[in-house]
Amino acid sequence: MQQTTITELRARRIWDSRGRPTIEAQVQLADGSLGLGQAPAGASTGRHEALELRDGDDDPFLGGLDVQTAIRQCDALIRPMLIGQQADQQSQIDQCLIDIDPHPNKAKLGANTTLAVSLACAKAAAQSKAIALYEHLAAQLPAAQSEQAFKAGWRLPLPQIQIFGGGAHAAKRIDVQDLMVTCPAASTVGEALTWTARVYRAAGEVMRKRRASYGVADEGGWWPDFKRNEDALDCLMESIELAGLKPGEEVWFALDIAASQLFSKGAYQLALEQRALSAQDMIAMFAGWHARYPIASIEDPLAEDDSEGFIAITKALGHKLQIVGDDFLVTSAQRIREAARQGAANAVLLKPNQRGTLSETCQAWQIAQDVGYQGIVSARSGETEDHSIVHLAIAWGVPQLKVGSFSRGERMVKWNELLRLEDQLGDRAFFAGAAALQRIRS
Repeated sequence: MQQTTITELRARRIWDSRGRPTIEAQVQLADGSLGLGQAPAGASTGRHEALELRDGDDDPFLGGLDVQTAIRQCDALIRPMLIGQQADQQSQIDQCLIDIDPHPNKAKLGANTTLAVSLACAKAAAQSKAIALYEHLAAQLPAAQSEQAFKAGWRLPLPQIQIFGGGAHAAKRIDVQDLMVTCPAASTVGEALTWTARVYRAAGEVMRKRRASYGVADEGGWWPDFKRNEDALDCLMESIELAGLKPGEEVWFALDIAASQLFSKGAYQLALEQRALSAQDMIAMFAGWHARYPIASIEDPLAEDDSEGFIAITKALGHKLQIVGDDFLVTSAQRIREAARQGAANAVLLKPNQRGTLSETCQAWQIAQDVGYQGIVSARSGETEDHSIVHLAIAWGVPQLKVGSFSRGERMVKWNELLRLEDQLGDRAFFAGAAALQRIRS
C-alpha cells in the first residue's frame, strides 16, 4: 500500500464566519497523514454557479441551511469510491467526484461537499510528502505549464482588500457591494498590507469625523451609512489621503458592483439614490467614476445574464481597467471561452466552490490564460479559518488575491499566511505588484 493511499474519509458539520453550518471533510492516508477541507459559502451567488447541498429543513434558527444531508452523502456515496485511491493524484480524485455527480451544477452531491473532499485530499497529500500545499498543487500542473509559470520563481499575488462593504454583505446600506483598495506600487506583500492597514484605520477615522453611522460588514470592512454611492468613493479617496498615501499612484480603487443583485424589473435599481438605470446608464456612470477616481478594477459591473452590457463596457473601458466576471463567469471554463469570443470582460474571479473541485477551478484559470484574461483568486463572504486559497494563488501563478477586509480572523488568517509564505520563500519568490494589473487608468 502506498503512503498516499486514502484509508478513511469523514465529514462533519462546522460553522462559518456568519455562524452558519458548513461541511468539513477529513481525509486520512496510509501513512497517517490528515487533510481537512472546509467549504465556504457566498451571500451574493451567481445563478450559473454550482449548487450547495443544504437540508432545507424547517429549523427556524438554521434557516434550512444545515448540511446533514451532505454529510450523509459523503459517507454513503463518496467514501466507498475514494477509499484505496491515491490522494496525490488530484485530477483522478476530482474526476471520481465528477463521476459520482456528473451534473455540471453538482446538484446531487453539492459543490460544498465535493470541494471539501477535493481540498482535504490535496492537503493530506501535501502533508504526506512533507511539502507545502502550493508545492503539491504546482506539481499537479502539466509540465510545460509549470515550467512556464515558475521560471522566474513563485509569484506572490497582489491583494485586493475591502475597506467598505455594502450590498448583500451589509444589508444593502449602499448599492456597491465592495469598495476595495489595491497597492500595485508596493514593493512587497508586507508593504502592500501595511499601506492597506493605514487606509483601513484612516477610513474609520473619516467615518468618526463625519459622525456617520457605521459598523463592520460580513467580510470585515466598514459598512457606511451614506446618502449616495459616490459619497463612499469620496470617503475612500479621503481615507487614502489621510493615510499619507497617493491615490492613483500608490493606492488604487477596486470595486465589486455585484450588479445581478441590483437588476430588477428590467433595470438596475440603485435603491440608495432611488434611481433605475439601463445598462448604458450604468456604463456611463462607471465611465464618469473612472474619470474622477483612481479605479483599476470593476467586478460584475452588469448582471450575470447581461452579455451585451458586458461586451459594451469592455469595449468602452476594458483598455483602461479590469472588467472582472464573477457571477458572469462563475469560474466556468466554458463561460470564459464564450465571453472571450464575444469580447466580454477581461479578467475572471476564481472561486473554487463555484465549480466544486480544485481541478475544475484550475482548468478555468488555464482557459483564462489562454484567452488573455487576468485572474483573481477569491474567498467568499461566509468563510472559515482555512487559508488554502493563498496556496492556490501561488501554486497556479494567479496574480491577484481577494479574501475580504483587513479585520476578522477568517480574513486575517489568509493575509497572515501570505506574509508567512513571503518570508519563507525569500528570494525564491517575487511580488506580482504592478504587473498584476495589465490594464490600468490612462
